[in-house]
Amino acid sequence: MPGVKIPQAVEIIANLEEAIAAKDLIILAVPSQYMRQIAKRIKDYDLPSRVPYLSVTKGLETDSLLRMSEVIKEELGRVRLAVLSGPTIAHEVARGIPTTGVVASHSKELRMFMASLFNNNRFRIYTNEDVVGVELGGSLKNIIAIACGISDGLGFGTNTKAALLSRGLTEISRLGIKLGAKPKTFSGISGLGDLVTTCISPFSRNRYLGEQIGKGKTLKQVATKMKMATEGVPTTKAAYQLALKYKVDMPITKEIYLVLYKNKNPRKAVTDLMTRSLKEE
Repeated sequence: MPGVKIPQAVEIIANLEEAIAAKDLIILAVPSQYMRQIAKRIKDYDLPSRVPYLSVTKGLETDSLLRMSEVIKEELGRVRLAVLSGPTIAHEVARGIPTTGVVASHSKELRMFMASLFNNNRFRIYTNEDVVGVELGGSLKNIIAIACGISDGLGFGTNTKAALLSRGLTEISRLGIKLGAKPKTFSGISGLGDLVTTCISPFSRNRYLGEQIGKGKTLKQVATKMKMATEGVPTTKAAYQLALKYKVDMPITKEIYLVLYKNKNPRKAVTDLMTRSLKEE
């Protein structure tokens, strides 16, 4: 993040054992496809059971199709765990721009503790008990952000983006409810809020990736140039497989999967979406 200085109070440590030793809280902020690997390493150090964990990773594991909290608990057991999500573009948070987020945990005590820890006059934290919905909202919106980026790259306008946002939220909700999430979660901060932010922000990595693909570049070409992880790519694959597994209709997700993984022409994907059989909203 050019122009953003890391505070002097932040100590950067390369050694994992030193980083997690004698800590009151461990925040897991690694890319989703490395979460299990890191959790396995943390498990080797046998930390006290009182130490809480906070996952801020927005993604799904492609091999298992699990959410991050599920991956963490598979490796670390019944640890005290919460997740943080929401429309939190890092560049804006670092600059102190007013931002909201939501902490979810099955434990009311833990989610209130996390909220009080991170809440301030520039970062307002809400709480939610719907861990499934908060994690899925934060993960699946990246697929729609790639779609919106492709729309931008193809030169389409506001009408197209509005369609992708509204129908994309329908897809996210549809799969989320099937997996046990509460419907109202997807109209909240980690659902609609995060979706809108990621789809319109010039700092959104997923939107940018989609934009470059819309302009004619391949996924490999774009990924090679980008220096930061783009969670929407593996999440698209996992969501597509979940949709097939649970028989959930997710046409936008399907087309983005075909564009990313089967080299489908983006314009053909748009045409196929627009010419599907008529249906009730």
